[in-house]
Amino acid sequence: MSTETGYHYNVMRRAIAEIDAAGPAPLSLEDLAGRLQMSPAHFQRVFSRWVGVSPKRYQQYLTLDHARALLADRFTTLDAANELGLSGTGRLHDLFVKWEAMSPGEYARKGAGLTIRYGWFDSPFGRVLAMGTDRGLCGMAFSEETGDDAAFEDMCARWPEASYTEDPDTIRGWVDGAFGNGGAKLHLIGAPFQVKVWEALLEIPSGHVTTYSEIASAIGNPRAVRAVGTAVGRNPISWLIPCHRALRKSGGLGGYHWGLPVKRAMLAWESARVDGSAAS
Repeated sequence: MSTETGYHYNVMRRAIAEIDAAGPAPLSLEDLAGRLQMSPAHFQRVFSRWVGVSPKRYQQYLTLDHARALLADRFTTLDAANELGLSGTGRLHDLFVKWEAMSPGEYARKGAGLTIRYGWFDSPFGRVLAMGTDRGLCGMAFSEETGDDAAFEDMCARWPEASYTEDPDTIRGWVDGAFGNGGAKLHLIGAPFQVKVWEALLEIPSGHVTTYSEIASAIGNPRAVRAVGTAVGRNPISWLIPCHRALRKSGGLGGYHWGLPVKRAMLAWESARVDGSAAS
């Protein structure tokens, strides 16, 4: 990853704001590029490198109706995934992700005895704070909307008794795998109920979505929709545990801990890639 990926996301974030402000009418390439103070040709190149589709097509993915379209066309039934024996080997965006969970007793100690290494990296969605133990990545936070300091304090507060060491080189391979063509290893640190919800999220394929109520049913507690929503919001490993793929039944995006613009960008980025693969 390079600083170029972060630059591309910042361009996209500004483009999202302009598209929202314009209302339902799509903006032409020239108009959108002008609002971003870029030439149409340069803006088109940035778009192509970042998402692989035209600005006109991408605007369709960023509309507020996109979530409803995903629910209609790419709804994932997690019960079916569980019946097929997919639990335990989460597959997302062409990566195999392996994970193990901390025991309830270890979780209750609030990270005591853990050494958590961290570093800041560029990603397709701006700066990301990655954290890892010797077992795998335990945290990923996106700071473009919250700011670096708030993101760091938020993550450290989850495991207040742990020791934190800035050591990006040790975890760089896992982070590169999260956004590239490798694999990733995760260390889930949470209460048992939270871990069950996060494992269910790992069953949602890239470019697809599900609902909070569907997750509740899949973990055997269909009435726990509100508790599921809370556990989704407390997901510490954003992107790899794809809480951005959980929507409301109405098609509303719901919340996103690191900011709704990041969630919309993730859903649009994945949708464009799934459609691009299908068309090729």
